[in-house]
Amino acid sequence: MSKFTFKQFSVQQDKTAMKVGTDGVLLGTWTPINHNPFSILDIGAGTGIIALMLAQRTAAQQIDSLEIDEAAYEQATENFENSPWNDRLFCFHAGLDEFIEEPEDEYDLIVSNPPFYSEDYKTENEKRDLARFQDAMPFEELIEAADLLLSENGIFAVILPFKEEKSFIALAKESELYPTKITHVKGTPTSEVKRSLLAFSRNDNPEIEIDELTIEIERHVYTPEYIELTKDFYLKM
Repeated sequence: MSKFTFKQFSVQQDKTAMKVGTDGVLLGTWTPINHNPFSILDIGAGTGIIALMLAQRTAAQQIDSLEIDEAAYEQATENFENSPWNDRLFCFHAGLDEFIEEPEDEYDLIVSNPPFYSEDYKTENEKRDLARFQDAMPFEELIEAADLLLSENGIFAVILPFKEEKSFIALAKESELYPTKITHVKGTPTSEVKRSLLAFSRNDNPEIEIDELTIEIERHVYTPEYIELTKDFYLKM
């Protein structure tokens, strides 16, 4: 499907290897915005879906995205231009290391749906590999960038495979970024936890909010919690 239509915007995805998926939608809907961010950075834009969702959810005046892959960068830019918030959305065609060389801004909210699969296999599709594999953006580099670019009271939010959660939290702690909210995501009530949604801040608060989200009761029958989370976006929710 080359076009994905949400309630307030559409996402073209014919040029990019990474299509609209549940991970991006989860991060876009779940990311905490109670601190009313003025500026947002999405690291690894893909189609631009997370930035678009945050443009719908917030009044942030500056929403920047970063995308290293040229085709994905073009796609995200096109999706931003065709959205109701095109005056607030901007995509940089650059790698993270390049972007942080001369940081101009601090951001109140930084989000990333980073490439995972640090396992040693590659597919035949080089673009998809670049999007999926952690060697394109190691976690250390991501955390270092968040530490450098996050404003004093900012939030840094990511979605990761559950098995990466502990090591990511430990790495973040080295940069004095501490978890404030954690949600464990399961596909169905009987399946194992597959993803972790993590929000970090610079405040080491012992009161971490931890909960669990199940997506489906059975195939295509969504839980009330998932419907509540995504109803402002999905057409059929």
